[in-house]
Amino acid sequence: MLPNNSNDTSTSILSIAEAQQLVDDWIKTIGVRYFSELTNLAILTEEVGELARIISRKFGDQSFKPGENPEALSEEMADVLWVLICLANQTGVDLTEAFNKNIEKKTARDKDRHKNNPKLSL
Repeated sequence: MLPNNSNDTSTSILSIAEAQQLVDDWIKTIGVRYFSELTNLAILTEEVGELARIISRKFGDQSFKPGENPEALSEEMADVLWVLICLANQTGVDLTEAFNKNIEKKTARDKDRHKNNPKLSL
């Protein structure tokens, strides 16, 4: 079920919690069940590789082969997000809570680190 009972996901803004629920609902109604955690980890690795392939060709030195879609960047990112959400759901990770803790950790650790990095100065 989509937030606000909308069938149009192109204009929907999802919270992380809503995305986790949306994936869980889809898995339970259409996907039958979650793949095992190990299988999902392998799928996540595959999807990250597909994302890396697009980025290396779009922003790096490699060129696209005939038939490759240079506009698939968002699709590949969404695939990575989907599988990551699956892993979070099946292992009981609240991604909102985890993300907020991660931001707090990075802020405390890196408050001045990047500002003082001469490699990052303009």
